[in-house]
Amino acid sequence: MAARSIDEAVRYFEAVFGVKDLDPDLLGLALTHRSYAYEHGGIPTNERLEFLGDTVLSVSISTLLYRNYPHLPEGQLAPMRASVVSMKALADVALRLGGDGIGPFLLLGKGEENDGGREKASILADATEALLGAVYLQYGHTVAERVVRQFFGPLIRDAAGQGAALDWKTSLQELTADHGMGVPRYWVTETGPDHAKEFTAWAEVAGEEFAEGTGSSKKDAEHRAAEKAWRALAGRLGVEDS
Repeated sequence: MAARSIDEAVRYFEAVFGVKDLDPDLLGLALTHRSYAYEHGGIPTNERLEFLGDTVLSVSISTLLYRNYPHLPEGQLAPMRASVVSMKALADVALRLGGDGIGPFLLLGKGEENDGGREKASILADATEALLGAVYLQYGHTVAERVVRQFFGPLIRDAAGQGAALDWKTSLQELTADHGMGVPRYWVTETGPDHAKEFTAWAEVAGEEFAEGTGSSKKDAEHRAAEKAWRALAGRLGVEDS
């Protein structure tokens, strides 16, 4: 499936972002994946705009969290921000942006096109940041922050209600420290071929091993193991997930 025309993209994103006279060249750059650039003689990609948009997003989210949750300490604000700017969160925003999402407008090489690139989380997340970078360059911080607030506001509210689930490893470490149980330890094994590895992790607290957690990465497996350990210990200690 070929990308929609740049004229269609301009009309679409002007409506989505609530702006006028969106620069078609800047928008086209934000939508240009490196696979497309490589196949078209090494033209510029959206990676520099992605770099800028990453910073715009982080500053905007940090500002919104600071203003909206004045009672929360940095230790709780940091995992909330990490949750909102994660690749999954960015990809979710990209998929529902304006109804059609970003995917139909991406400029992809044939390989990525055939490999389902329009639905790949990493490509969608990068394009979301690149679009924010483009909005910032053309319209400035105030408009960029408005766009972030519009599309990431629900994620911020969700993050505020997740409590310990935002970062199970940190939550587990805080729980064990509060109750004099020492620092949790993790053991990880991996199985499967390089392109489809599965990781299994166990969390150990004060010499006790808890139920295993599995995932497609070491980090994900440890996160799941920490969740099970936290829930088990919190149940024993009468601690609620706030």
